[in-house]
Amino acid sequence: AAPADDAPYRHFVGDGVLKPEAVSGLLADFPDIKQPGFYPVTDIPVRGTFADLIADVNEADFSRLLGEKLGLDLASKPKLITIRKWSAGSDGRIHTDSLSKIATTLIYLNEQWADNGGGRLRVLRGPKDFADYTKEISPVVGTMFGFRRAENSWHGHLPFDGERKVVQITWLIDDSKVAHKTRTAKWTRWLKRLNPFSA
Repeated sequence: AAPADDAPYRHFVGDGVLKPEAVSGLLADFPDIKQPGFYPVTDIPVRGTFADLIADVNEADFSRLLGEKLGLDLASKPKLITIRKWSAGSDGRIHTDSLSKIATTLIYLNEQWADNGGGRLRVLRGPKDFADYTKEISPVVGTMFGFRRAENSWHGHLPFDGERKVVQITWLIDDSKVAHKTRTAKWTRWLKRLNPFSA
């Protein structure tokens, strides 16, 4: 039911998107990831209520509905689901996403969040100023943010070190890009094992 907004680029923010009775199970069953970075869901074991969530976002209807909201055909596109539990201080830099991405949706799973700006995703008007934003999204459980990748789809968050749970669903232009992103994620994680909170 969340309305889409076209300023400064096509996006939406939804609150309370998870059934209240499922929240405790989702938090308990969230994968026990030890390092910062995004992990492809195919690389980590999922169980219980969290596995049910992954099955739901893998459904064709999920892609169709998100596509309708963002004005895209997502049902015919491959998607990559990745999981993050920890953020490093170097994460969150302002960016638009790569050309291989069509759209991205984030589902947050944090019980609470301090309102000091750190780790709260911002919808930005440009590439240089975190203060020039139209929305700030608190990553609390049940919040969803989705956007259409564009040349001006600037977003990011102020530095945050610590636990920041999120499921990221990204639609890509073709299957080769899914394989490439999966390999890149593994390489990035290997580097972070050398220095877990490096860039």
